[in-house]
Parts: sequence; C-alpha cells; structure tokens
Amino acid sequence: MSGLFDIPPDNAAENAGKAAPRPLADLLRPQSVDDVVGQDHLLHDADAPLRRMIDAGRMSSIIFWGPPGCGKTTLARLLAQHTDLHFEAISAIFTGVADLRKVFESAQHRRRMGRGTLLFVDEIHRFNKSQQDAFLPHVEDGTIVLVGATTENPSFELNAALLSRCQVLVLKRLETQALETLLHRAEQQMNRPLPLMPEARAALVNMADGDGRYLLGLAEQVFQVQKKGALDVEALTKLVQKRAPLYDKADDSHYNLISALHKSVRGSDADAALYWFCRMLAGGEDPRYIARRMVRMAVEDIGLADPQAMQVTLGAWDTYERLGSPEGELALAQALVYLATAPKSNAAYVAYKAAKSAAAETGSLMPPAHILNAPTRLMKDIGYGRDYNYDHDTAEGFSGQNYFPDAMPRQRFYAPVERGFERELKKRIEYWDKLRRDKGGA
Repeated sequence: MSGLFDIPPDNAAENAGKAAPRPLADLLRPQSVDDVVGQDHLLHDADAPLRRMIDAGRMSSIIFWGPPGCGKTTLARLLAQHTDLHFEAISAIFTGVADLRKVFESAQHRRRMGRGTLLFVDEIHRFNKSQQDAFLPHVEDGTIVLVGATTENPSFELNAALLSRCQVLVLKRLETQALETLLHRAEQQMNRPLPLMPEARAALVNMADGDGRYLLGLAEQVFQVQKKGALDVEALTKLVQKRAPLYDKADDSHYNLISALHKSVRGSDADAALYWFCRMLAGGEDPRYIARRMVRMAVEDIGLADPQAMQVTLGAWDTYERLGSPEGELALAQALVYLATAPKSNAAYVAYKAAKSAAAETGSLMPPAHILNAPTRLMKDIGYGRDYNYDHDTAEGFSGQNYFPDAMPRQRFYAPVERGFERELKKRIEYWDKLRRDKGGA
C-alpha cells in the first residue's frame, strides 16, 4: 500500500524533471542514527534504549515525547531502515477510522507475506479514545510496531491501555552544541559559510529555541537573502523572526512553568522565580492566573511565618486590576520577590490537613458538655455549661480546660517552626502547654 498522503501522478510525465526544490531541513535529514544530534541519551550513551533495540534487531512499540524539531519523525524512519520493517507514516490530524482500517489491513497482508510494519503516527495525542483503542489488538499481536510522536505529556493524552503496550522515550530540545552541528552541516551543503558575524550566529542559534528544523529554516533564509558580507545582530533580527516560546495555556508546558515558579518561591530563589514569571508572561499567560497562584504560595508555603505575605500578594493583585498590563505586572513582580524572600512555613497547611483527617475519622463526637451553651433549663439540668471556666477571669487569661470531645485524646495539629513570626507563636504555645500542665490539664 502506498502512503496515505502520496501525491497522485496525474501529470507525472508533464512534471518529470520539474520537482520542487527541497527545503534545507529535508536535505539534511540524517541518513543514519549516527547522524542524529542531541539525543545521545537514547542512541549513544551506555545502555541507550534505542541503540539496544537496533543492535538486537528487534523493535518494541514506542512513544516519542519531545518538543518540535528534536527529531521524532527522523528517528522513526531510521528505525524502520535499521530493522528492515516497512515504514508507514500517518498523521492523526488527517487520519480517520476508515484510513486506520486500511493501514491495519495492509499491515496484516504484509505480515502474511513475511514482513513487518513500522507504523509512525505523528501527533498521536490527537486521536480520541476509540481511535487509540483501535491500535491495541494490532500492537498486541505484532501486526504493527507502533511509533507514536507527541509534543504533549502522554500520561494525560494517551490511554492507559495503549501506554502499557509502549515504551515512552523522552527526546530533549536541542542544545547549543547540537544546533551548531546542524549549522556546520548546512554550510557544507551550501558549500559556503553562513554569512553572519559571530554575535549574529549566536543570536540565530538562540532564536531557534532548541528547534533544529526551525534553525535550518532560519539559516536557509539567510543563505537566500545575503549573498555578500556578513550580517550583524541588528540586520539579522530585521531579516528573520525569533521562534515563539513553547507555551500553551492548555498544555503541559503551562503546568511545567507554574510548577517551576511555585517551587522557586518555595525554595527562596527570587531570581529564578522572576525568570519563570517572565517566561509565563512572554508565553501569553493571564497575569491574574499567576496572581491567584501567588496567593496560594502565600498561604501554603509561607503561612504564619510572615502573616503579611497574603496581604502583600492580595494588594499586588488589586493593583494589577487597577493598572492593567504592563504596569500592573511590576506590582506582581514585587510581591513575587516578597514571597520568595519571606521566611517559609507550611505548619498551618500541615495542621489543617491533619485536623481535616481527624475530623473525618471521629465522625459525630459531641463537644464536651462544659463548653456548650445552656439557654434552657433542660440543657442546664443535663450538664451543659457546668464547670466552664471563663478564661478572662483567670490571672493568665488562660483556663487550660479541655476543648476536645471527651472520647478523643488531645491532639497536636499545629507545630510552628523556628522561623519568622512563627517563632513567636511557638513561644506562646509552649507557654500555654506549661500552664495547662500546671493546672492539671492533659
């Protein structure tokens, strides 16, 4: 069976010898796994999983997870060559159930003839649950070796049944050294150096943001336009555009960056927090979402170590609402620095969770009778309010009475830390504990 997207040969004779020029990225597509750059952990390091499969001559089904331009499609093609499997490629964007049925039928016929099929599915996360389920029997019985490619987190986008039959391999964004290797190959292909000043060359690599295909596209534009002389950074930026950062408010990168921001604040690293804050803004994140998460940081990670943290954050959020962007973002940045440099304590957060768990376990235990109000004679007769000690009548303003249910031992949920304002709270609790013991309490 031919590929699903082959161009029909309606004018083959007429167009013979008139093939369109191939893009530079396609011309430089690796012809061997040894030519693949930036994925040494899969191919060249000790115990590299893809190298083991290739050396053994046996392929298992794989999901490639990685950013655009890191080599997912190229690796799939090369794996088919190295294992002598027929290569079939489809895209989940353009493929329906009928197309899948044809692919599986062809693979079954090919298997009866003694040859296996490596089915490459680009954007596999675009298939819905029923479409993903259609792969299961054919992967299970070996009719196809599935190689799926996705830029999304497979844990969220792929069925558990399909994931259990595949090995997930993570491809990395290309680092500077790998991108430089691609530029050298482009220069060899074009038989001349890239007409860029050293600073502009470094800027070009930075513009690609780890995407090898995008880098070669930028280099191709420079080769086509600049015939003489070398461009500086200013001239380069007028000629080509920086790649948009990988950020989608609905995908995995959104959660990765907010996690990085939150953990930077928790780790008291104001510089890293500001970096991730600006990365999110550059990606188009709503500052209100960041402000809401910052309030969560204030109550979850700082708590009573600095009671002002929540008010500072709410004030910054309110300032943003009044000023809007971009001026209001400075207020959020100031609050972020305050949070990152504040003393940290999750003692109140831990205490809340422990108390919540205890409340669920103890069910409907009644409060002790002495702390219940007795507005009627009957309630007084049965002991409501009896022997209650009014704390303000004591010398210390503290009675030390028991306020837990009679059938429940006294619990300690809140344990303040020796940081910030909680250091003072710890002293108060220790003082009350001593008074409670002196008065014969628990």
